[in-house]
Amino acid sequence: MCQVLDVFKSGYYDWLKRAKSKQKERKEQLTQQIRNEHLKSRKIYGSPKITQELRKQGIRVS
Repeated sequence: MCQVLDVFKSGYYDWLKRAKSKQKERKEQLTQQIRNEHLKSRKIYGSPKITQELRKQGIRVS
């Protein structure tokens, strides 16, 4: 795979060991919160209502 993508093996393994960025962690956390709100609404709420509910909880989202 590394040969096909023209990437050094050492670079690939360094990338695997790298910690998640703060932005990626925030996105994953927000995605989970969105899923939780959607499930709490019995999968009825759409994005406007989920956004409203998250904002009520003090979660910054647009």
